[in-house]
Amino acid sequence: MQWITLISTVVGAAIATGSTMLLDRQRWKRERLDRETQARRTLYGDYLAGLSEARHTCGNVARNPDIEPATRRTTAREAFGPCIGLRYQMTISAPGRVVDASEDTFRRLRDLRDRVMEGILVTDPVYLEGRRAYDDALATLRARMREDVRSSGDSTAP
Repeated sequence: MQWITLISTVVGAAIATGSTMLLDRQRWKRERLDRETQARRTLYGDYLAGLSEARHTCGNVARNPDIEPATRRTTAREAFGPCIGLRYQMTISAPGRVVDASEDTFRRLRDLRDRVMEGILVTDPVYLEGRRAYDDALATLRARMREDVRSSGDSTAP
C-alpha cells in the first residue's frame, strides 16, 4: 500500500514537471517568434524609409535643372548611402521572397539614381519610366513584407 502512494506521487510529479516544461518550451518558441517578427518589422520599416528618403532626394535633384553636375552626383549618391547597409541586413534577416523583391526594388532605385546623376529631369521619359518601374517594384516589396509579417504573426495565434 505504501508503494502505491509513493509511485502515485512520483508519477504525478513527473507529469506536472513534464507539462510545465512543455508549456515553458511553447512559450519560449512563441516569444522568440514574436521577437523575430518584431525585428523584421523594424528592419522593413527602416528599409522602406531609407528607400523613400533616397527616392525623394533623387526626385528633388531631378526637379532642379540648375544644380551643377558635381553637386547633382554627390547629392544623389549620398542619399542612396543608408539603403546599402539596410540592403545587406535584409539579405540575412528576411525570407527569400522578400529578399528577391528587396533586391529588385534596390536595383530599380539605383538605376533611377544613376539616371538622375547623369542629369535627367523629372519630365524626361527615361525618368518617368524609371520611376514607374521603381514604384511597381516597391509595391511588390511592400506586399511581400506584409505577407511575411502577417504569416509570422498568424502562426502564434491560438
